[in-house]
Amino acid sequence: MTCASCVARVEKRLNRVDGVTATVNLPLESAHVVLAADVTDADLVAAVEKAGYAARVTTRRDLAPVGEAASSRHHGSPPAHQGSTSADPGSTSADRGEIAAEATERRDDANGVAGPTERDSGASAGTQEDRDREPGGARGTRAPDGGPSTSGHPAAGPDRGAVLRRRLRVAAVLTVPVVALSMVPALQFTGWQWVVAALALPVVTWGAWPFHAAAFRAARHGASTMDTLVSLGVVAATLWSLWALLLGGAGELGMRMQPTLIPSRDEMGTPELYFEVAAVVTTFLLAGRYAEHRSKRRAGDALRSLLELGAKDAERVVLGPDGSPRTVADGARVTERVPVADLAVGDVFVVRPGEKVATDGVVLEGSSAVDTSLLTGEPVPVDVGPGDDVTGATVNAAGALLVRATRVGEETTLAQIGRLVTQAQTGKAPVQRLADRISAVFVPVVLVLAVVTLVGWLLAGASTQFAFTAAVAVLIIACPCALGLATPTALLVGTGRGAQLGVLIKGPEILESTRRVDTVVLDKTGTVTQGAMALEAVVTPSGTVPLDTLSADGRAPARRDADRSRREVDDARDALRHAGAVEALSEHPIARAVAEAARRAAASSSTGGDAPVGADGVMIGSLQAFDFRSAPGGGVEAVVRTAHSGLSLGDGGGLTARRVLVGQPSWLAREGVSPDPALDGAFAAAEASGASAVVVAWDGRARAVLVLRDPVKPTSAEAVRELTDLGLRPYLLTGDGEGAAREAARAVGIAESDVVARVLPDQKVDVVARLQREGRVVAMVGDGVNDAAALATADLGLAMGTGTDVAIEASDLTLVRGDLRSAATAIRLSRRTLRIIQQNLFWAFAYNVAAIPLAAAGLLNPMIAGAAMAASSVLVVGNSLRLRRAA
Repeated sequence: MTCASCVARVEKRLNRVDGVTATVNLPLESAHVVLAADVTDADLVAAVEKAGYAARVTTRRDLAPVGEAASSRHHGSPPAHQGSTSADPGSTSADRGEIAAEATERRDDANGVAGPTERDSGASAGTQEDRDREPGGARGTRAPDGGPSTSGHPAAGPDRGAVLRRRLRVAAVLTVPVVALSMVPALQFTGWQWVVAALALPVVTWGAWPFHAAAFRAARHGASTMDTLVSLGVVAATLWSLWALLLGGAGELGMRMQPTLIPSRDEMGTPELYFEVAAVVTTFLLAGRYAEHRSKRRAGDALRSLLELGAKDAERVVLGPDGSPRTVADGARVTERVPVADLAVGDVFVVRPGEKVATDGVVLEGSSAVDTSLLTGEPVPVDVGPGDDVTGATVNAAGALLVRATRVGEETTLAQIGRLVTQAQTGKAPVQRLADRISAVFVPVVLVLAVVTLVGWLLAGASTQFAFTAAVAVLIIACPCALGLATPTALLVGTGRGAQLGVLIKGPEILESTRRVDTVVLDKTGTVTQGAMALEAVVTPSGTVPLDTLSADGRAPARRDADRSRREVDDARDALRHAGAVEALSEHPIARAVAEAARRAAASSSTGGDAPVGADGVMIGSLQAFDFRSAPGGGVEAVVRTAHSGLSLGDGGGLTARRVLVGQPSWLAREGVSPDPALDGAFAAAEASGASAVVVAWDGRARAVLVLRDPVKPTSAEAVRELTDLGLRPYLLTGDGEGAAREAARAVGIAESDVVARVLPDQKVDVVARLQREGRVVAMVGDGVNDAAALATADLGLAMGTGTDVAIEASDLTLVRGDLRSAATAIRLSRRTLRIIQQNLFWAFAYNVAAIPLAAAGLLNPMIAGAAMAASSVLVVGNSLRLRRAA
C-alpha cells in the first residue's frame, strides 16, 4: 500500500464482510480486524483480494477473556479473536514488494461462546519469488524464540528497499542528462531531443513501473490511488512529448528550446517537450518513496529492538521420570542446549552469569542480580533468589540461577509487551477520522479537478499546452500519502519510544484522554509507597535511632554526649538483634520487615573478614530462637540464645538463653512485662503518625519500640512535582488511616485537603466518579486488585507494571517500571505524540489545500509539483521521528 486511498479501499472491502470491523495501518501495512467466529480466513483473504491485494493468515493466538470487558471501555470492542493477514497487490512483476500490503486481523466470537482467539496475518510483499528469498519471512510469523516476529515492519521491507534503491539509482543517472539537455540551451546539440527521449523512456517505463502496475491493478478493481495520479501524470507528459516529437515538429533537427518554470498561456508555434518533467517526477517520487520506506523502518526500530531482546537458546536441565534433575556419576546435572521455542511450562533451565534469562520463570536455586534495564529502563539490577520471579530477556549479571519456566512463547512478558505496542500501533486515533473520510474520496476528486482544469483553461482561451501542463501538475502534486501517514507514523514512533521508556499504550484513542486530563488520583500503597513494611527506627529509653544509623557502620553520629550516643546505638542494636531472632520464625509482614532489618544491621556492623562458624554452619555469637509461640492479635515470643554454648547474651549475668517477646503493649502487660512510660509515649506517637509499632521485651521489662512504616518510594516526590508541572492536581487515595495518609502526602508534596483516607475498594470508584461529576477529567494510578474498578472508571487508567494482572487489564497505560515518575513520562509522551499527529495532519491538509489551487492556476511546473509531493510525505514521517528523542 502506498497512500491513504489504498488504506480506505482495503478497509472498505474488509468492512463489507458481515461481522467484520477492520482498521488498516499504512506504515505497518497491516490491518486489525474484529470479526465474528463464523467468518473464515478465506472470507478475509477474498475481501483483500477484491481490493487488489493478495493475503494470507500467518499467526493465531488464544486470548484470555478475563479483564477484557474493563479494558474495552476505551477500545470500543469486545473480547476478540485476533489475527493478521498479509496483503499484496497481485502483480506478476517481481517488484511487487514495492507496493505490498500487510493486513493484521482481529477476530472475535460474536456469541461469546467459543474462547476468544488472537490471529495475526502478515502481508506478503512481492511475488512468491520475492517472498521465498526474504531473509526474515513475513511480519507476524512466529519468531524462532516462540515470541512474536521481530521485524516490526512490512514483510518485504529489506527487498523493497533494495528494489527502490536500484530503480532510484538508474533513474537518477538517466534523469540528470535529460534535465541538463532540456533546461540548458547551450548544451543542446543537433538531435538532442531524440537523445533525451531515449534516456527518458527507460525512466518513465521501468523506473516508474511500480506506479504504473499499482495504478493498473487499482483500475482493474474499479479503484484509484495515489499511484493512479502519478501514473496518469507521467504517462500524460510522456505521450504529449512523444506526440510533439513525432508529429508536432519538435523532433526537427537543429531545434533548440528555452526552458520555462511557469508555462505560458499563449499559443506557441512548436509544442514543448516534457520528457524532463516525466523523468524528474519519477525520480523525485522514487526518492521520496525510498526515503519514506527508510523512515518507516526507523520508526519501527524501537519495537524491533525490544522484541529482539529475547534469548535464542537455553540450557535446559534434563529431568528424570520422577521430575527431578538427572545427574551423572559426579553429581553434576545433565543439561542440553535447546532453542527457546522448545521450552515448555515446567521445564527447568540454567542461567549462567552474563546470559539472558530464556523465558519467564521462578528461581529454584541460586542468587544473583538481574539487569532489567533493556526491558524496563530501570538501571539498578534487581536481586533475586529462590522463590523470586524472573522475566525473559533480562540479563543475569552475577551468580548462576536454576529457573523453572512459568510462561513461554506468546505468554511471556516480552511477547505481551510487543503485542500491546503493536495493538496501539494498528489502531486509529479519533483525530484521524476526518483524514480517513477525506482520503476515501480524495483521488476521484483530484481526477475530476484535473479534467476540470484542462477543460476550464481550454474554454478560457489558454493554449492547449498550458491547459495540459496545469492538469498534469494537479495530478502530480496531490498527495494523499501525507494524509495516510500523518497519524500511523506518529503512533508507530510514539508507542515504540514508550516501550523503551517502560510505558505501554494500549490504544491510540488513549492519546485524546491524556490531553484532557486535569486531575490525577494516586493510590498510596504500592504506587506512592513501596507497598511493603520496613523498619524506620528503634526507640529505646536512651533515645531514637533511625535504621540507617544501625545499617551504616554501627557508629552514632557525632554529638556532644558521645557516651550517651553510643549507649543509644548499642541499646537499639541489642533490641533489634533479639527481635530479629524471634521474628525470623514468623511469616507476618511486620515480622519479615523486622527480620530483614536485623539481618542488614548485623551485616553492616561486621568488621570485615570471615566470621567464626560452628560445626553446624551457624556463625558463632549470632542469636537463635527456639520454642516459638504466636499469640494472634498480640505478638510472638521465643527463647533466644547464642548460637553456641559458653557465650553470654550480655547484661544477663552470663545467661545463655532468655525469653523474648515482641508485640502489642496490652499483650505484653498480660504476659507480665512492666511498662515503660517513655516507650509507651513513643508507641502512641508512632501509631498517631500512621506508622505501625511493636514493643520488644525480655526479662520482664520493655526494652524498645520498633517503628515500621510502608516507606514512600524515593522517586514519588519528584513524580508528584512532574505531574503538577503538567497541569494535573494530585489526589492521594488510600484505605489506610488518616495519620498514614497525611504523612505520605506530606512526604510527596500533596495538600492535606486532597487526601482521601479510609477508603474501601468500592468507595475508590465513588471518589473517582465524584471528581468526574465536578467536571474534572480524572486519571487514576494504581496497582492492586482493589484498584481495578477505579482504573476502569477513570477517564485514563494507569497501572503500575509491578501490580496485579487485573489492574493492568483494566488500565489504559501500563507503567512497566513500577516507578511513579513513569506516570508523568506516559502523559508527557502521549501528549507529545498527539501534538505530532495534529502537526502532521495540519501539514497534510494545508499542503493539499494550498498546492492543488496553485497547480490548477498554472503556477507550478509539473517538475516542481513532483518534488513538492515527494517532500510532503518525507516531511510528515520526519516530523514523527522526532518522537524518538522524547523522554
